[in-house]
Amino acid sequence: MEHGGDLISYSDFYDGELIDFSSNINPLGPPGGLYEILSNSLHTLTRYPDIKYRHLKKCIADYLKCRVGNVVVGNGAVEIIDNFIQLFNRVVVFVPSFIEYEKRGKIHGKEVLRLNYTEDFKIDLNILEINIKHGDLLILGNPNNPTGLRIEREILSSIYKIVKKKDGFLLLDEAFYEFCPEDYDSIDIFKDYDFENVGIIRAATKFFALPGIRLGYGCTSIDLKKTYDAMELPWSINSLAEIAGNYIFSCKDYIEKSKLYMGNERKFIFEELSKINGLKPHSTDTNYMLIKLLKWNEEYVFNYFLKEGMVIRKCSGFQGLDTSYIRIAIKRREDNLKLIETFKNLERI
Repeated sequence: MEHGGDLISYSDFYDGELIDFSSNINPLGPPGGLYEILSNSLHTLTRYPDIKYRHLKKCIADYLKCRVGNVVVGNGAVEIIDNFIQLFNRVVVFVPSFIEYEKRGKIHGKEVLRLNYTEDFKIDLNILEINIKHGDLLILGNPNNPTGLRIEREILSSIYKIVKKKDGFLLLDEAFYEFCPEDYDSIDIFKDYDFENVGIIRAATKFFALPGIRLGYGCTSIDLKKTYDAMELPWSINSLAEIAGNYIFSCKDYIEKSKLYMGNERKFIFEELSKINGLKPHSTDTNYMLIKLLKWNEEYVFNYFLKEGMVIRKCSGFQGLDTSYIRIAIKRREDNLKLIETFKNLERI
């Protein structure tokens, strides 16, 4: 299982609707009013979107608080990652992390250097400084998938200084940014450097609960953006995705409600799972949680939950993790209670 959200493969194993704990989507669903707007916009499918996405980029720039000239867009965050990878000599990743960083690099014939996180899933700055070199693209999840940890502000600044000194490039995949505590905004930090040697990617997929829309966006330096724009595919964002993007970033009540809900529910689940023997939940900054299994392996727990109508994420497919790890998404309270109760039943076996 390279990615979560594959319910079709398991639909025959349970007589009923499966609860998907393998996919990390905002459990509150998309912003209210969006479906009506999309339904009323079907006529736009008969013409091409604006090839330069001028209005969409203005909405994104206002939301990110950067200049329109810094904005990049793509068919989901993964297309933007793929485009950046093509611009550099070598891809450097820390593992465990999102598999597509490494996979896309290999597909494009790039050398991929894999470095290990520390035992507590932090970045060893000494290892980074020893290994990073001119022309490298360092891709970091912030927060990282599957560990759920955000890079501390001081560490992020140190990482950037190391990469910039070696004339490399730091690409931050912040697809889960909005779920995190509001301790810092990397766009504010790197705006002071005009985004030199850095790119920041976000997406409508996770926080705005729109994985089917495929809208990724972010910012980088104006000079790098010119190179990026020259090689990207035209019309990579469809008309409905553009319309959704023009709407969702102004939904301030939805944004605040989602952040508040996730902060409370994240604390609740961590505290409840910490009470269960045989589990070691890892602290997380986002809407999913990595769990170390102390008594079982991933396959046994996956099948146990599947029989109860829930799909969780096995993690041995992540480089750096073995069969003793699973990942669960944070859902609505009633679903989370069912998850917790199922873990308690598992404990009693």
